[in-house]
Amino acid sequence: MPQEMILLLGTAAFLGFFHTLLGPDHYLPFIVMGKARKWSMLKTFWITLLCGAGHVASSVGLGLIGIALGITVTRLAAIESFRGNLAAWALIAFGLVYFVWGMRRAWKHRPHEHIHVHSDGRAHVHPHVHTEEHAHLHEESGAGHLTPWVLFTIFVLGPCEPLIPLLMYPAAKENLRGLFLVTAVFGASTLLTMLAVVLASSWGLNRLPLRRMERFNHALAGGSICLCGAAIQFLGL
Repeated sequence: MPQEMILLLGTAAFLGFFHTLLGPDHYLPFIVMGKARKWSMLKTFWITLLCGAGHVASSVGLGLIGIALGITVTRLAAIESFRGNLAAWALIAFGLVYFVWGMRRAWKHRPHEHIHVHSDGRAHVHPHVHTEEHAHLHEESGAGHLTPWVLFTIFVLGPCEPLIPLLMYPAAKENLRGLFLVTAVFGASTLLTMLAVVLASSWGLNRLPLRRMERFNHALAGGSICLCGAAIQFLGL
C-alpha cells in the first residue's frame, strides 16, 4: 500500500475518533435517553449503532453524489454546514419538548400523602408514589417506540464534516479502492468511539445511587439534549 494511502487512512481513523469524542451530540442523547427510558445495554447498543450508521452513511452519500456531479469541496462543506444547523435545531426542539413532557410527568408522579384508617378506628398518614409499573406501561406505548426514530432522523441530518475532504483526495486520483478504505476506516472509527463512550457511560450511570432523582429522569434527559443542541449551534462544538 502506498505511503500516502497509509497516511490518509491514519488521518481518517484519527479524525473519526476525535470528531466523535469532541462532539457530545454523538453520545449524550443515547446515554441520557437510555437512562430515562430504562433501555437495556443491548437496546442501547443497537440504537446507537443504527443512528451512528445513518449519521455516517448520509455524509458518505452526499460526498459520493458531490464527487459524481463534480461539486467542489467548498460547496459540499456549505451543504454540510446547513445540515448541521438543521440537526442542532432539531436536537434543541426535541430536547425542549421532552423536557416539558418530563417535568409534567414528574409533577404528576410527585410523592403525596394518604390517610389510612384501620378497622379499630386508628388513622395514620403515609407517603405514596404512583407505582413505576404503572408508569412503565405508558412509557412503552407511543412515545417509547417513537424516541429511537426521532434520534435516528436527527442523526441522519447531522453531518460528518471531516469526511468530505478525506473522500476528495482518492476521488481526485480516481482511486475507488482508496475511496472505499477511507470511508470504511472513518466510519468504523466513528461508530466504535460512539459505542465505547455510550456503553461505558451508561454502565457507570446505572450504578450511581440516583433513586431519589428517578422521577426527574425524563426532564433531565430532555434538558441535557436541548443544552447539547444549543452548545453545537451557538458554541460550535
